[in-house]
Amino acid sequence: MPAKKTSTVKKKAVAKKKTAASKKKPAAKKVTAKKITPKKDSGKISTKKTTTKKAAVSQKKTATNSDPKSFEPYKLVKGEEYMNDAHVAHFNQLLLNWKHELMEEVDRTVHHMQDEAANFPDPNDRATQESEFTIELRTRDRERKLIKKIDEALDHLESGEYGYCEQCGLEIGIRRLEARPTATLCIDCKSLDEIRERQRG
Repeated sequence: MPAKKTSTVKKKAVAKKKTAASKKKPAAKKVTAKKITPKKDSGKISTKKTTTKKAAVSQKKTATNSDPKSFEPYKLVKGEEYMNDAHVAHFNQLLLNWKHELMEEVDRTVHHMQDEAANFPDPNDRATQESEFTIELRTRDRERKLIKKIDEALDHLESGEYGYCEQCGLEIGIRRLEARPTATLCIDCKSLDEIRERQRG
């Protein structure tokens, strides 16, 4: 009789172990369910990154070349005549290079807008694209006006009027012209004009 009791006790212990094991299995399922949820959020994060990258690219493209990118400054020689042949050749090359850079930017913008033009179903995406295109068009419009000023400066070079102030007739100066090749006023007359504008405003 005692042998039977021990066998029944063992069976009960085995049954308890099985029930305990069966209870632990659902807990493993809960852990796997938690792992699935972060994957949905990761997709949202990646879309945000791509949109920010596009915005950064568009901001770079809308930058205006208001000044020449790079050029070798003229090496001044003591006692040389102002606006001699070397000066004229230096500024002629500087203005032509600058004009070429601006025209390339305008063409690049047109091609970029043609490539990026798309009919977005989301009104927010459409609004974002339209605002970006508007900014780019304004920037390129300023560059077209700048190209017109460069052409006027090239005409002044040919006529011998380049480098002299339109108001007082004095020399504008080599370094000022290198900083602003389309300048038509010397630094003093420009400062007076700015003071007058402030007083009017």
